[in-house]
Amino acid sequence: MPDPPVAPGPLAVGLTTALRRAGLPTTPERAAGLARALQLVPPRDREALYWVCRVTLVSDRAQLPLFDAVFSAVFDGRLDPADSRGDPTAPPAVGSEPRTRPAPPDRRAQGPGAPEGGVGHAGGGDDDDGGAERDVVLAAASAEERLRHTSFADLTADELTGVRELVRRLVLVTPSRRSRRTRPTRHGRDRIDLRRTVRSAQRSGGDPVRLVHATRRTQPRRLVLLCDVSASMEPYTRVYLSLLQGAVAGARAEAFVFSTRLTRLTRQLAVRDPDQALARAGAASSDWAGGTRLAAGIGGFVATHGRRGLARGAVVVVLSDGWAQDDPEDVAEAMRRLRRLAHRIVWVNPRKAAPGYAPLVGGMAAALPLCDAFVSGHSLAALEQVVAAVREA
Repeated sequence: MPDPPVAPGPLAVGLTTALRRAGLPTTPERAAGLARALQLVPPRDREALYWVCRVTLVSDRAQLPLFDAVFSAVFDGRLDPADSRGDPTAPPAVGSEPRTRPAPPDRRAQGPGAPEGGVGHAGGGDDDDGGAERDVVLAAASAEERLRHTSFADLTADELTGVRELVRRLVLVTPSRRSRRTRPTRHGRDRIDLRRTVRSAQRSGGDPVRLVHATRRTQPRRLVLLCDVSASMEPYTRVYLSLLQGAVAGARAEAFVFSTRLTRLTRQLAVRDPDQALARAGAASSDWAGGTRLAAGIGGFVATHGRRGLARGAVVVVLSDGWAQDDPEDVAEAMRRLRRLAHRIVWVNPRKAAPGYAPLVGGMAAALPLCDAFVSGHSLAALEQVVAAVREA
C-alpha cells in the first residue's frame, strides 16, 4: 500500500531548510512558491517531484550538483552532503557521482520508429546538442529573473544597488478623475459654456452667432506615499525610498516617512541623484530606525496635510509591516479619518509574502478592513502588484 502523500507546506519547508543548511541560497518566498507549485501540480512519482522542486528552487546551473545531492539525501534517505563539506579526505558528496538525472516528461506521442528514450533523443546523448540546450533552459532562470523574485532583504549590496535603480524607474500611474475645470469642445452634445459664448458674441455685435460648448477636463488623481522607516522595516527601507523618489519625479507624488513622527520628504527626494536624495532624506528625518507609531504617523498626516487637500480624492499608499506601538483602536480611528478623504488606500506589507502569514498584529489587523488593496511588495516582481493596485480605479 503506497505511503500517504506529504502535505505541500511541510514538504516545501523541509526541503528548503535542508538546501539552506547545505549552502544553497533559499528564501521563505521560494518555500512558499514551491508549496503553491506542489498544490497546482501534485507529483505522482519521484521524477515528477524532482522536476517541480528543481524548476522552482534552482536559479543557477552551478547549483545543480548541490541540489541533486540534497534532493537524493532527503528523498532517498542518504546522508546530508553538508556533513563532509570542506573535508578533502571525505568520500564524494551524495549526488556528485556520475549518474543520469531523470529526463523531463515528454508529452509527445512516440511513433513506432522513435527511439526508446523519447522522440529525437539519442540513447547516448553525447552528440545531442538540442537536448543539452533544453536542459540548460530547464535548469535555471536568468540572473535578472532571479533578482526579480528575490526578497529585498536577501539581496547583496551590489544586487541592492541594481534593484534600487530598477525600482526608481517604475512608473506609478493613478486613475483619472473629472476636474472642475472645463475645455472648449466642438461636440454639440456637451453643455454650453455661457462665459465663452458671451465673450464670443462681443465680436458679432452682441449676437451669439456661435454657441461654444465645453466639457470637463480629466486629470490623474494625486498620489501620496507614506513609508514606515522603523527598525522592523530596515531591510526594505532603501528600496522603498527609491520607489518614493521615482514617484516624486515621475508622478509628482507627495512622499512622507514616519517612525515615531511624520516627516515630509517630497522636496528632499525631488533631486535626480539617488544617493543625494537618500542622504537628504536621512538628514531630514531624525527618528530613523526607531519604533513604529502608526496612529501618530497616519493621524498626523490627515490632521496636518490631508485635510488641506493632499488626501482628498487621492490614492494613498502605506508601506509598513503593521508592527506598531499604538493601541489598535487608535490606528483604526486614524485609518477611518483617512478613509473618508482618500479615493483609494493601498497597503504594502513585505511580511505578507512569508509562508503562513496572517494579519494578526494589532496595528495591521485594525488597518486592514479599511484598505482597498493589500499587497506584499517584498521583491521587484511583487512591486508590479503595487503598480497595478495604484493604477486600479
